[in-house]
Amino acid sequence: MFYYQVKVSEKPNVYERELALIKEIYHEHKGRYGYRRIHLTLKRQGFMLNHKTVQRLMAQLNLKSTVRPKKYSSYKGGAGKTAPNVLERNFNATKPNEKWATDVTEFKVRDQRVYLSPVIDLFTKEIVAYKIAKDARLPLVTDMLRDAINNLDEHSKPIVHSDQGWQYRHRGYQKQLAAHGLTQSMSRKGNCLDNAVAENFFGLLKTEMYHRQKFKDADELIEKLDEYIEYYNTKRIKVKLKGLTPIEYRNQALQAA
Repeated sequence: MFYYQVKVSEKPNVYERELALIKEIYHEHKGRYGYRRIHLTLKRQGFMLNHKTVQRLMAQLNLKSTVRPKKYSSYKGGAGKTAPNVLERNFNATKPNEKWATDVTEFKVRDQRVYLSPVIDLFTKEIVAYKIAKDARLPLVTDMLRDAINNLDEHSKPIVHSDQGWQYRHRGYQKQLAAHGLTQSMSRKGNCLDNAVAENFFGLLKTEMYHRQKFKDADELIEKLDEYIEYYNTKRIKVKLKGLTPIEYRNQALQAA
């Protein structure tokens, strides 16, 4: 038995190359990839492993992606003009700029606060436009919407879905939408599942970039948020996008059109 164990310990690992690549991919993406994305990344590099094998090899390396936390809710209640829930949880889109989702989330760094307001394309899950600020005043949302609209061609008129936050019930924001022929849609009061795509993005971002990280001040956090959104759009592959990044998926769809 002793000699058998010695021989087994001396046997080369069949997956030695794959183990090294898994570790490299995991650390390149700062621990943000679970076995599904690592499996797809290996596949893109020509390594045709079963996803369960990748999962087992990651366990062997003691590599895990983190669990998502809940997000800050921006709904404050109060009076204001609401819009119907046009989207009705139909988060599927058939082309870019058909449906957008938006929301605001809050970060805390020491005694400072930072707010992020993105627009997410439901077809690609791409961040079409975003604004970051140290306060949650109206321009955080209206400036973001202006930038998103400036990226549209004249034929695209997306549904723009949000919760019932005060910014989205503000007359200035609603006039912006109407002026460009965009349809406003709102979640039911207090129902976070009606805006699940935005909820999921914030959970992902906070897990992969914010929680368990230390930032010296709000400016450093803002810099890291900019870096992460660029990474998310251009480098982070998504299982539901056939192993492509949001930008790759959009470009593929536009080429096929």
